[in-house]
Amino acid sequence: MKKLILIFCFLICANAFSQILSSSVEKKTIALGEVNHIVVTINNLHDEKVSAAPENELLPFHFEEIKDSIAQTQDVYYRRIEFTVFDEGKFTIPELEFKVGGKVLKTIPYEIDVINTAQKTDPINDIMNNKDVKLEVTDYWELYKFYILAAIALICLITAIIMFVRYGRRKKSSPVVTTNQTLKELDSLKKKKYVETGNYRSFYVELIDISRKFITTQYRLPADVLLTDDLVDLMKKNNTISQENERVVEEVFVRGDLVKFAKTFPDQQTMEKDLADITAFVKRSSKDLEFENLRKDA
Repeated sequence: MKKLILIFCFLICANAFSQILSSSVEKKTIALGEVNHIVVTINNLHDEKVSAAPENELLPFHFEEIKDSIAQTQDVYYRRIEFTVFDEGKFTIPELEFKVGGKVLKTIPYEIDVINTAQKTDPINDIMNNKDVKLEVTDYWELYKFYILAAIALICLITAIIMFVRYGRRKKSSPVVTTNQTLKELDSLKKKKYVETGNYRSFYVELIDISRKFITTQYRLPADVLLTDDLVDLMKKNNTISQENERVVEEVFVRGDLVKFAKTFPDQQTMEKDLADITAFVKRSSKDLEFENLRKDA
């Protein structure tokens, strides 16, 4: 009996001093463009700091955040996000992570059904009857002058492109120039101190953009338009990039996607390592190109 009482007291104390996260969504079904909101509350903070995605960056990209309100007291963290969706279909709000001290709390996922309430049979009524208006030549010019000018500009542009391709000299970009330019961009990213301030979302967005542009220019791969999974598959099939460099690109790009959709929160050490790995990859790229040239000459 005494053991049961002690266990019961222990559970009560544990619940009293542990953080409790709760979340709720106002509506599970909304119309296109209708405003909905999600509320997240964390109790029993005991003056602990709460870390989460910045304002207006917590929900996935399908959800257009209208207002993101955050309030925190000594014991309570409260966050209310108003959002809407402009695409029809089913969309999921994934588990949202909130770090309290050294503990990570997660919300439950929610599925939102977005429907189009407009009906094909809805009547369309004119405000007033149509009137016949006689147009002069000047009226037609005012109506279509922008289209005419745009057509002339397009013809001039096509002519210029043809002349450039036929008579102009294409300047080939040097791998050394591309490498040096990318290293400067990575150094500029480091000086922005995203790592030190914990701005991991901006850090990974710029790091991935720099890396994609470098791969597109240096290796002639369409990294600027491919999704991460497709790019990794193409690199493995192409065999232009070494396995070591492929591994670096895959790890950093996958982590960048998880950060973008607020599914992971990297620490400072991880961010510094990813920047160093991409920098080393850029420096090693010349060896990949040398091996590719030897393979083509063989």
